[in-house]
Amino acid sequence: MKIAILGAGGVRTPLLAQAVLIRRARLGVDELALMDTDAERLELMRLIAHPETDASAGELCITYTTRAREALRDADFVITTFRVGGIESRVIDERLPLAHGLLGQETTGAGGFAMAVRTLPVLLDYLQLMREVCPSAWLINFANPAGLLTEALRGPGGWARAVGICDAPSGMQRVAAAVLGTTPERVHMDYFGLNHLGWVRSLVHDGQDRVPRFIRMLREGAPLPGLPFDPDLVAELGLIPNEYLYYYYHAREAVANILRSEETRGEFLVRINGDLFAALRAHAARGATAEMVAAFGAYMRQRGHTYMASETGHDDWLGDTDPAVAEALAAEGYAGVALDLMEALRGSTPRVMVLNIPNEGAVHGMGAHDVVEVPAVVSADSIRPLAVGEIPAHCLGLMLQVKTYEQHTIRAVLEHSYNLAVSALAIHPLVGDVRLARVLVDEYRQRHGALFPALE
Repeated sequence: MKIAILGAGGVRTPLLAQAVLIRRARLGVDELALMDTDAERLELMRLIAHPETDASAGELCITYTTRAREALRDADFVITTFRVGGIESRVIDERLPLAHGLLGQETTGAGGFAMAVRTLPVLLDYLQLMREVCPSAWLINFANPAGLLTEALRGPGGWARAVGICDAPSGMQRVAAAVLGTTPERVHMDYFGLNHLGWVRSLVHDGQDRVPRFIRMLREGAPLPGLPFDPDLVAELGLIPNEYLYYYYHAREAVANILRSEETRGEFLVRINGDLFAALRAHAARGATAEMVAAFGAYMRQRGHTYMASETGHDDWLGDTDPAVAEALAAEGYAGVALDLMEALRGSTPRVMVLNIPNEGAVHGMGAHDVVEVPAVVSADSIRPLAVGEIPAHCLGLMLQVKTYEQHTIRAVLEHSYNLAVSALAIHPLVGDVRLARVLVDEYRQRHGALFPALE
């Protein structure tokens, strides 16, 4: 079996490569191809993963390449995790809306729109290449905004074996299990929504729904990472929101917090990424691989502890967290979700996983082909959504509005339509103004230049 990773110059690559090595026998993988357009970054990621490769690769063939065709040829699974324009483009995505008093965030609102518009043409080009060299491959999309991109892959892209993944729902399940003193497999999570727009309806452990316990903990002031919400709101909802709903339920607070911060999340990452890669280059020049690994580990810890810091006003996401909960959050993450999915699709024990897949009647009120984020049974070459049924009207209304925005954005790119791009942003609940939408589209076109597709 061959796995290809597109965007392997990213900082998640060493974790993903090492996870593949650990599970290679269970997966039956004999070839891993890592591809990125940035040869220098790809080489640095290779050197960090290299100690594990030397010690345990065995018969696994690992290749690093800047050529997508070579990486994709005869692949069984393709993982997309690239960022068009690099982290510097994220700074533009976030800063422009903030200048107009709107949320500046990587995947949600105007920033998510700009990222999607830049990414879609590249993703669809890769899809065309896959039709030529690996037409039967499963495409597992990490790239953000994951739900919108998966909508494009499954809809106009026509790739039936595409699935979007996110580690936020599995992270919520791991945290719940840690708090309950059990394993994630023993906690059944009833979850529904879109990517970065979902809710937990129940957490069943030993036959009892534990959501009321978590709501009570929130109201008592217990530090629960991933739940930066007003406790009374959560109690009234009777649902546990995905962390990204902070940007909807606390929209003005999020904008005010970011504006008070010295830097946006993107600017922070530009700074620490610059420090990391400068250190990696210096260590690589001396052949100091152990120091490279240590620098990478310190970087990942810093990145994890500062997650959502500027948006929520909390300096340390994990500072007061129970060690068991912190350990649960530091588990395999995206790598674990991807490899669990591959194992089940290869015919291992079936799993129930929260995935971005077509609705097919799971959530009442959503279209059959709308990509939603819901629990699904994954078995040999099969993904089937579990029934969710009726959901609260406020959840369905928000999902329908954001889904309409996603579909307008996809059409805008495919049809090169300026008016559709403007209407997409005007529809989004975090913009909601056609004049501002037009200003944002114009400014993004100017700032991103050739990375932004032509709109007429």
